[in-house]
Order: sequence, then structure tokens, then C-alpha cells
Amino acid sequence: MQTSKLGSQKNLNMSVQDFMKIAKEKIVKNVLSVGKWLFIKLDPHYYMLINLGMNADLIYFTPKQKLPEKYQFKLTFTDKTGFTIQFQWFGYVHLIQEKDLSKHKLTAHLGISPVSSEFTLEHLKKLLSNKKGKIKSFLINQKNIAGIGNVYIQDILFKAKLHPNQQIKTLSEKEIDALYKAIHDILNRSIRLGGLAYEKDFYGQKGKFTLNEFLVGYKPGKPCPTCGTSIEKIRTGGTASYICPKCQALK
Repeated sequence: MQTSKLGSQKNLNMSVQDFMKIAKEKIVKNVLSVGKWLFIKLDPHYYMLINLGMNADLIYFTPKQKLPEKYQFKLTFTDKTGFTIQFQWFGYVHLIQEKDLSKHKLTAHLGISPVSSEFTLEHLKKLLSNKKGKIKSFLINQKNIAGIGNVYIQDILFKAKLHPNQQIKTLSEKEIDALYKAIHDILNRSIRLGGLAYEKDFYGQKGKFTLNEFLVGYKPGKPCPTCGTSIEKIRTGGTASYICPKCQALK
């Protein structure tokens, strides 16, 4: 890693000058995702933590490529490749010493990613054991499971035939099994399609998960793909939910 250029300090956890001084000459050893965060291991002894917030673009570039017209963050490697980030609505790029990673307030208590090999059926059962509250609120809480947002939760709950307001304590073993399968089915399908149609991957390619790919999400008034009942939009806490009132009857 050769240089790090930033247009704003709002996304950082230190001054621009300190950030550039620390990042310069660090070597990227590994990259992994945990929920909505990227963990970039830097040698020696640091992590770069990136959260793209809402609708940000993190785009790779080569020396011959034209850069985006607008971006707030640019990182260049020694071979002159790198990436830019254009933040649309909040987001973070933090440098954290490896020894202090467990103290980072925004990531220290994240749950396991639902696409991780650690996210097993037994793990989900353990998470739900003796828990109170509504199933949707539980699933989108990043401290429980890191990576399920309001976009995909719609079809996950529909596929599992669960109402978003169903109480966790009423879930049967069969329903938990169906929920686990639905989480994997919906998220892995989105991964295969490259994400949502308005999102771009690392190489600037748009995803193929269009509105037509949703089962009930964001389709109020459309027929349920299972029974034909009109899909409804309801309020669930501070978020909107899309359900089939017949297939997802509240128990």
C-alpha cells in the first residue's frame, strides 16, 4: 500500500494526516467481510475497517482507467492499482490497531455472518433459545446476525412462512429449520446474481437482483407467488414489511 488520499475527515476515526501516515507502506494480508463491514488486515499490526453505509460505491481501478468523477476516499497500491469509495449516505473507514480490535465499538459485538460456515442450524437454534421479542427485529439486529438487512428479510420471512411480528418464543423446531434454509436460499441467490441491481461490485459491474427477483419484497398489491393473495405493506416497528397475509398469518 503506497498512498491513501481522502477528501473528507467525516468518515475517519482520526485526522486525515494521521490516517495517511499510518496507512502508508502497510501490506494487505487478508480481506474478509463481517455483516456490513470489510475487515482488511494490514501488516504490521493494523486493520482497516470499512462500512459503506447506504448505496456507496467501492470501485477498483488500474493505472489506465479513468477514475469516477466524485469520490471521498482513494487508496493506491504500489503497483498503481487501488480503489475509490464514493459515499452516498454516511459510512466509515477506520484504522484500528490489531490489539484494540475488540474495543472498536462499531464492530466488537457483531454477530456471525449468515453466509459464514460458522452459521449453522445449531448456532441459529442457540441464538433463538430463550429469546423474547419479534422475529424480524431479532434477525436484523447486527449483534445477533451480522449481515441481514431490511431488503432481504422480506423474502426470508416469506419463504419461511413467518410473520415479521411473530414472537420468537412461539417458533416451532420446524419453523426454525425453515427459517435457517430461507436465510441461506435468499442470501446465496443474491450473491449468485451479484447483489441488487442498483449496487456495483468491486469491478464496477451492476448486480442482477432486480425487483422482479423478489418474491414479496417491495411488491404491494401484487399477487403472492404461492397463493395469489395480494401482498401487503405493513409497519413493523421502525421499518416497513411486505407480507402475504395468508401465507404469513400472525400466530
